[in-house]
Amino acid sequence: MPRFAANLSMLFTTHPWPERPAAAARAGFTAVEIQFPYESIAADTLAAACTDAGVRLCLINVPAGDLMQGGPGLAAGPGREAAFAQAVDACLAYLAALGEQAPGRVNVLAGRLAEGVSRAEALATLVANLRAALPRFAAAGVRVGLEAINRHDMPGFLLNTPVDLAEVWQALGRHPLLDAQIDLYHMAREGQDLPALLAQPPLPIGHLQFADCPGRGAPGSGALDWPRLFALIDQHYPDTYCAAEYRMEPHAPLDVRAGWPLN
Repeated sequence: MPRFAANLSMLFTTHPWPERPAAAARAGFTAVEIQFPYESIAADTLAAACTDAGVRLCLINVPAGDLMQGGPGLAAGPGREAAFAQAVDACLAYLAALGEQAPGRVNVLAGRLAEGVSRAEALATLVANLRAALPRFAAAGVRVGLEAINRHDMPGFLLNTPVDLAEVWQALGRHPLLDAQIDLYHMAREGQDLPALLAQPPLPIGHLQFADCPGRGAPGSGALDWPRLFALIDQHYPDTYCAAEYRMEPHAPLDVRAGWPLN
């Protein structure tokens, strides 16, 4: 069985933030992740909620500026280097405030190509920003993931495929603390061969996420072969967190895992 986690930014959203870890625990999860917790819930409140619920916080994202509002974000924007460094500051401060609940990894979203910026310029900026940030996260004992986002849901996003991620990883000398965060939904939307990707990725995979495709709903709501995919994850990534990050129907049973096609 894969090491499942619940994404609290998309699941159990009918609950207030402090109650979501307990809701995840009641559904059988032992770990949770949050996209951008900074303005949603204080670090000490989140840490206490996770500890009280008996779940582990396994991932947060580095702040991404205006990315989720349609902007280019921070990590690959020429002229936004200082803002990205401040985002790293904010992430490290939040991790420190989480105490024993601090996750051992964070996710960096590269962002969209800004108007008038070439892909080469954006990649060079991203590589330089990561080169500066990686030692800071290393000092805190934190790994860094890079995520590819499909170009249909987020047009203009810089990194769309695992090959794109590998290009950055190679440019950083295959840094041992940098790896891929692979969301099977995004890769399915990109037309990737998911079984082949899981078996032979072009760079190490350190974190997995999933939703069905099409629709980004729960497993079984779309066309993906979940028994096969979960078996491959169990085979190749037994110690890697695999987070449910899908659109939960308003009246879906709260025991979300009960309906997944596991075999």
